[in-house]
Amino acid sequence: MAERREELLRAAIEQIEARGVAAVRIADVASALGVSNALVLYHFSTKEKLVAAAFAYAAEDDLAHLRKLLGRRTTALRRLRTAVRWYAPTGQAKGWRLWIEGWAAALREPALREVTQALDTQWKAAIAEVIAEGVAAGEFRCPDPAGAALRLTALLDGLAVQLTSYPGALSRARAQEWADEALARELGVEREALTASVR
Repeated sequence: MAERREELLRAAIEQIEARGVAAVRIADVASALGVSNALVLYHFSTKEKLVAAAFAYAAEDDLAHLRKLLGRRTTALRRLRTAVRWYAPTGQAKGWRLWIEGWAAALREPALREVTQALDTQWKAAIAEVIAEGVAAGEFRCPDPAGAALRLTALLDGLAVQLTSYPGALSRARAQEWADEALARELGVEREALTASVR
């Protein structure tokens, strides 16, 4: 039962990435797996519930990876730099197109808004926690870890929109440079300290 549910969620993610949230139908997900619409509706009573569950499922791997990066036994500065580099649209985090679709659809779908907001809160809380650890350890200064986490993730999300939606508008190298500069500014360190922290 759980295996079939996961299959449906993976198929839903593929269909959302291919068609967009607004255009995807229960029939598209069913057809992709060669099953009936009724089977999809048995597991997810509405398209909205299927889409919300698909987004939550898609985020689980990225959140687990973020927690792994932030949980390493090294300095807070190194953990933050690694996490920002990974999360940035120039890094290895997958699914920016999916998330941009989700943010747009969440404006009109309360179930999806609830899921995307909860996931966003978890991202920011994880970053803020490590910033607070670095401050407590005397590694850097940051009077407002929660605000810093919000500003950093907002910048990264915005850069992702630019790079994903408008190819050529911004180079990946420039986006990475801006992400590094923002992190250094939030932590009150020189940008060179970030480079030194990963050697």
